[in-house]
Amino acid sequence: MTLDAPARLTPDTLPAPVMAGRDFLSNLDMTPLELRTVLDTAHSMRRGEWRDVKPLAGLSLALVFEKASLRTRTTFDVGMYQLGGHAITLSNQEIGLGTRERVSDVARNLERWVDGVMGRVYLQQTLQELADHAAIPVINGLSDMLHPAQLLADYQTIEGEFGTDLRGRRVVYIGDGNNLANSHIHLGVLTGTDVTIVTPVGYEPNAGVLMDAVKAGVQVTLTNDLAAIEGADVLYTDVWISMGQEAEADIRRRAFRGYQVTPAMLETIAPHGIFLHCLPAHYGEETVPEATEHPKSRVFDQAENRLHAQKALLYHVMGEMKPRW
Repeated sequence: MTLDAPARLTPDTLPAPVMAGRDFLSNLDMTPLELRTVLDTAHSMRRGEWRDVKPLAGLSLALVFEKASLRTRTTFDVGMYQLGGHAITLSNQEIGLGTRERVSDVARNLERWVDGVMGRVYLQQTLQELADHAAIPVINGLSDMLHPAQLLADYQTIEGEFGTDLRGRRVVYIGDGNNLANSHIHLGVLTGTDVTIVTPVGYEPNAGVLMDAVKAGVQVTLTNDLAAIEGADVLYTDVWISMGQEAEADIRRRAFRGYQVTPAMLETIAPHGIFLHCLPAHYGEETVPEATEHPKSRVFDQAENRLHAQKALLYHVMGEMKPRW
């Protein structure tokens, strides 16, 4: 049996960009309908329907890194290339955000040369300052507060398993109440998933992010009871020690003892349930190789979807721009 070739889009059949020219610093910078459109585009890209179009031809994206990166750097760079654009990588050694140069001056320079900025930084305020002073879109590739681009790939992966109506699906995040936990709460607001955060006392998500859920009338369950994992549709974890927290490593390892995702833990989630991890994995801490390689794991599908989801984001943010040269 031969499979039909995927439908191919043409320049005349592309969907209209829904976030044209806007910043993307948080998942809540999208409406639920805009999120739906971006995820639909990501699914279409994964199916190969965009191979004949180059909607970002002639456009450039600056990739600004304060933190090391494998997935973020590769997927944004390759994503711009596949859409016909160009990416330039700038390490913090080269630009020195806030040290060698004021963040506002970096923004005012970049807006003269490129058409967008993706930043993978420590402080959310750094991204906000870039956005405040640059007349071009700024995309959050990660901050200590939020990781919204990752969540696009995560929900593309979840939808690939369960379909697009996720209302009532149980997403259980176990581990540090960090940027991933915060962004999971925001996706619960946008999609209607039932979000539970399982974390030790003292490591809860950001209070302001929890208030975002309260304002939206969405309930988020906070607990340190590992029994909350049972029956989950999605079990998600992340590292216990993020970049910049190395001085707390021993304290954190003690606090999170017992929160490691193992194959035995995966047997307690729903029979159809899946395991996700944004990577890199610190094996022996938050998980073990046997979990990421388990039949319920979709970890590497999730990593692939970083490319598709971020291409969709780039198109919907930059797709109406015209080359300036």
